[in-house]
Amino acid sequence: MSSTIGKGKEVIRIEAEAVAALEAKINGTFEAAVDLITSCMGRVIVTGMGKSGLVARKVVATMNSTGTAAIFLHPSDAVHGDLGMVRKEDVVICISKSGDTEEIRQLLPMLRRIGVKIISMVGNVSSHLARQSDVVLDISVKEEACPHDLAPTASTTATLAMGDALAIALLNKREFTKEDFAMFHPGGNLGKRLFLQVEEMMVTGNNVPVVRQEVPLSEAIVEMTSKRLGATCIVDESGRLNGIITDGDLRRLLQRTKDITNVTAAEAMTKNPKTIRKGLLAATALEEMEEFKITQLVVVDDHSRPIGMLHLHDLVKAGLGGDAGG
Repeated sequence: MSSTIGKGKEVIRIEAEAVAALEAKINGTFEAAVDLITSCMGRVIVTGMGKSGLVARKVVATMNSTGTAAIFLHPSDAVHGDLGMVRKEDVVICISKSGDTEEIRQLLPMLRRIGVKIISMVGNVSSHLARQSDVVLDISVKEEACPHDLAPTASTTATLAMGDALAIALLNKREFTKEDFAMFHPGGNLGKRLFLQVEEMMVTGNNVPVVRQEVPLSEAIVEMTSKRLGATCIVDESGRLNGIITDGDLRRLLQRTKDITNVTAAEAMTKNPKTIRKGLLAATALEEMEEFKITQLVVVDDHSRPIGMLHLHDLVKAGLGGDAGG
């Protein structure tokens, strides 16, 4: 094994051990931190300098996406006016490896004056920050992956993991659901799956391919070609859906006969096609397409008249995912 590969493996081992060691530190103190945040009437303010500040920003992002309102406060900016964002009803999480960062030391008296509760995520439980905190979360590590013990490596990884543990414990305590998560991620795939409805994805009006059942098959083919959905609805004299002709139906017909001159749409169609109604989730339509291996799904009204059509490729392109045959 080369020295480069060996060093890479050593770093992973050290950081994995640092994270694993945190499990023993998830105790009553951790529960107290979760309870303190849950009961607070304001927001979670997360602060830290340098690498701890970068970790703090990630903790803020994770909390916000999982139902806990949080903002990042830079310690230096705080003493130059940004402290005005902090209210008594907030909870402040201070992140520091040493617990004696100068900027954090300057910030602590002002936080105490405001009256906020302070949770520290600290690598030294005997530090000034730890002594000034209401709840102390121990994020100390046995060693850094950096051979000179200078660059925060294992310690930042452990801090990230502790931040994730806090955020997910809060999610669990608040009974935060996947629907709640989607509310904060409307542009993501989950949000689309939970909120995007059939009528938002279907083609409507004159764009819906429809022909009467008695017309020649050639007319149905023209309709399919012009509407570019690879299928056409077949309706009776009252406009009710009787069947569908797809590209697959045409291929199967041509395998049986080459002469389609006198074939009508009704003779070539698949009867009783799968349909769906408005008001349902587009993800439900996609699941039905995948289950029955179809590419198109007709949207009908209460009288079984086609009012729209969904195409698999449009649903996939919208980010709903999935795969189905034609």
